[in-house]
Amino acid sequence: MLAPSARVGCRSAIAPASAHARSAQTFKAFYATIRSLRQTYEPPEPDDVEPSEKDFILSLLRANPSLRDTKSYLASFGPRPQPPKSPALRPEETPVSTEKEVAADAETKPPDIKLAPSPVVASILNPVHRRTALIKLQAPFTDRQLESIARGMVYLEKLGLVSVIVVENDQLPRGDSGERAAMLEETMRVVNALEKQGARARPVLGAVVRLGPKPEDETSTEPRDYTIPEAHTFPSDLVHIRSALRAGEIPVLAPLALDSFCRSVRVDANDVIAALVRGMAEVAALDNSPALGEDSPSLSPDEVDLTPLRLMIITREGGVPSYARQGMPHLLVNLTSEYQYIRETFDPRWKPAHPTALSNLELARTCLAFMPPTSSAVMVSHRSPSHLIGNLITNKPAFSSSLPHALLQGNRKLTPHTPTLLRRGLPIRVVRTVQELDKRKLRTLLEKSFRRELEEDAFWQRMERDLDFVIIAGDYAGAAIVTREPCPPGTPSAIGPITYLDKFAVLPKHQGDGTVDFLWVALHDETYGLGLPFSANPNGGKEGKGEGRDLVWRSRADNPVNKWYFERSTGHVRQGDWVLFWCDAEVRLKTEEGRRANAGLSYLEDWERGRLATWTDVVMKIPSSWKPKTKQIANAA
Repeated sequence: MLAPSARVGCRSAIAPASAHARSAQTFKAFYATIRSLRQTYEPPEPDDVEPSEKDFILSLLRANPSLRDTKSYLASFGPRPQPPKSPALRPEETPVSTEKEVAADAETKPPDIKLAPSPVVASILNPVHRRTALIKLQAPFTDRQLESIARGMVYLEKLGLVSVIVVENDQLPRGDSGERAAMLEETMRVVNALEKQGARARPVLGAVVRLGPKPEDETSTEPRDYTIPEAHTFPSDLVHIRSALRAGEIPVLAPLALDSFCRSVRVDANDVIAALVRGMAEVAALDNSPALGEDSPSLSPDEVDLTPLRLMIITREGGVPSYARQGMPHLLVNLTSEYQYIRETFDPRWKPAHPTALSNLELARTCLAFMPPTSSAVMVSHRSPSHLIGNLITNKPAFSSSLPHALLQGNRKLTPHTPTLLRRGLPIRVVRTVQELDKRKLRTLLEKSFRRELEEDAFWQRMERDLDFVIIAGDYAGAAIVTREPCPPGTPSAIGPITYLDKFAVLPKHQGDGTVDFLWVALHDETYGLGLPFSANPNGGKEGKGEGRDLVWRSRADNPVNKWYFERSTGHVRQGDWVLFWCDAEVRLKTEEGRRANAGLSYLEDWERGRLATWTDVVMKIPSSWKPKTKQIANAA
């Protein structure tokens, strides 16, 4: 057995040796990259390709995109619009070529190119748009995990989304003498994993960002709701990334930055990603500007659009834990209205399993501030490459956040690895008087959403008399109008007055961007979810204080939205041309279930007797808010 001094001496001798060996390996990998001496990728036999292709197709099918999702995807990635065809010449106007002109054309045009290519050839020569996504790979990952992640990146590339990957490794201590070599080695692992899946990847082993905020950030007085990135970049710094994208390669970067002495140092990957998102968005704006300056980069018809369309944070942790789901992940986050509250309600007991959840949440908020309004960020586990495809095609969470908790957790749809979708979102507020409403904007919202003309005098008289509250999303991008409908004398207090959802409207341009779910969750917190701990959202409403009420509403039997209502309601009953929906107060249900333990609830509880008849009698007598269609046509004429 060695003495302590001898063991210390051995360690000190081994450490430099291991660091030297690691540096040598990194140098060899770098040299092989430059000289294209990496092991060549041998395509597998057709039998081996089939499962991967099947996985890709199944992932597309599981995404189950709606017609709106498909149109949105094609708008971003579909073929470029063709220029209008010139009108066909009449026979008498058709020019007749002389023999000399025909001979000259034959000399100037290769014989294998036809004047009028077939539609198939035209579609091949006119590929889909290629867009970019910033990917944070939060290592360490095993080889098997990297294989799964790389497969997801290849799937995204097939669909037109090219990844710009930044690699991080939380287990590499900062300041260690061999940290740079270890990070470069980790970067090469990712490159090799991508190439084994058939992708073309390029390691960018130098720094492409600079330490410190931009000079104008320090003097700007503009109000911000995000953290200024601790790094920045200029258009000339993105040359290596643009070169890789033009060549059809996936750039893979180490988290390095240039300091004030032009030294390349390791920094937090979040700073690199935030700087890249901002820099790429600024360069894309220059590329798309109508008048380019002399110093602006040249544009090509096949140039990859550098505007980041997605931010994907791939970790071993999965999504952000939710106080409303007992530590299970949030499904959809409205960063504008929920960011601060999520931080305040983050349970310290979640920290060991989700050490970077809050820092990644902050990264998403910063990046989305520079990305287009339709962009989103997703925090996803390495176990879920198929969720990346679903997010790209539908831009929606894996499951709707407005679905009942019991439906998600009872069927075990929600797991610790369910991804969290984050959007910049809209502010949500609750108003309780008609005087606080902007009548013009609310009327515009209702008429555009329902495509009907409002009977204003009767509608506003009814609102003055029966309004309970209105939930407003943004600048009237969406609204939920709730009234308190009086019941006949002698009606039990458990039934009346009725909390009635009079209108639920979202502007067409905001349908599909999460506003519907944001509104419904706020509606849940103010009505049938009131009194539960997770209903205490700071949206200007009751903040979870009070007694939950049954929510009732009606919808036309042929309304295509009814499928969405069926999934969120406790029950429904058909009444001729109408369907009556309701959601039971959740606190009352939980109280009764706890009181009866294993006995459970009966099909008809005492408080439910007579309520359906009362609801039907009152709700079906509520007058329509719209002008008759014949009257609308007469006014238009």
